[in-house]
Amino acid sequence: MTARICRALENPHVRILAHPTGRLLGSREPYDVDLEQVFAAAKRHGKAIEINGSPWRLDLNDVHARRARDLGLPVTIDTDTHYLDELENMALGVATARRAWIGPERVVNALPLDRLLGWARGGR
Repeated sequence: MTARICRALENPHVRILAHPTGRLLGSREPYDVDLEQVFAAAKRHGKAIEINGSPWRLDLNDVHARRARDLGLPVTIDTDTHYLDELENMALGVATARRAWIGPERVVNALPLDRLLGWARGGR
């Protein structure tokens, strides 16, 4: 699985790795993946890693999010929302980022619009 994810990160159309461990709390274990290799590939190719705020995922956890921060990786904080009332999941994603000491300057979807659009077009 590690090699597959790293290959996907080479694709210029991929900007964000979502569901980085694939876990579903209480029902599916994380992928058998070497996050150090995945993070290295993301860094090499200028990709962001998702912090998913869904209470069923919480993927990345705070320890992995801190490692991503230490490596200088940008992150996104997302809700995994399928229904309007799930937008409140953002609070859980933000809490994970705070526990990992990730400030807003590292959160792609907290950037000013011009910087966000530049990043989305392939900037770093």
